[in-house]
Amino acid sequence: MQFYASPEQIMRDRAEYARKNIARGRNAVVLTCADGVLFVTENVSTALHKVSEIYDRIGFAAVGRYNEFENLRRAGVRMADLNGFSYDRRDVTGRMLANAYAQTLGAIFTDQTKPFEVEICVAEVGTTPADDELYKITYDGTVHDFPSGVLAMGGNADAIVENIGADHQPDEPLATALRLAVRGLGSVGGEGGAPRTLPPNQLEVAVLDRARTGRTFRRITGAALTAMLEQAPEAAQGGYSSGKGGDAADSAANGDNSNT
Repeated sequence: MQFYASPEQIMRDRAEYARKNIARGRNAVVLTCADGVLFVTENVSTALHKVSEIYDRIGFAAVGRYNEFENLRRAGVRMADLNGFSYDRRDVTGRMLANAYAQTLGAIFTDQTKPFEVEICVAEVGTTPADDELYKITYDGTVHDFPSGVLAMGGNADAIVENIGADHQPDEPLATALRLAVRGLGSVGGEGGAPRTLPPNQLEVAVLDRARTGRTFRRITGAALTAMLEQAPEAAQGGYSSGKGGDAADSAANGDNSNT
């Protein structure tokens, strides 16, 4: 005979399992700014992306188990392409994709033994910062929208939002928003609560550029990223570094790559 467990206990166990494994991954921050929607996340890999393009004005970011959120991303791209081709490109919206992801993750959480160990963000850039749409979909299919323009994912999401939320301005320049996001990421995970230094080669940065027409997604890498970070007045106080990362990059690369 199988052991009996109440539905409430099963749901609690699945939720605890998903939360525990998501917390093992590295955090991500999404911010609105004057130039568009900014994505910043810790990622030591140059081949496996946690931030990607979904459609013309829609971006995707995720934390957790890579193979699971990559399958979700690919499904979202196919759905957006199909709807844009069948109807009109303007009919593909961030809200539509967020609802589709919520239904998928909710069904997996309820019906399958193991839930997906992911948190994902679907963001759509508008003509003004007030028109930007940020949606966070959790492992159980719950959808949250963030009219404040500040979104964080991962095990320390609440602490990051608390650290940077009061200083965020929707109309701030891209470089200012980038420095703020990196400060938030560096404020958690250090020994004894001390801020960490995050060099550019450990960051994955992209933006949905408000000024572009058509496909707005572009990545910020290399010298451009380093130059934006070096403009920060608090460089000497930690939060990021323009160095190569050294031991920090090596130790992160030797960790568990199944959850990013």
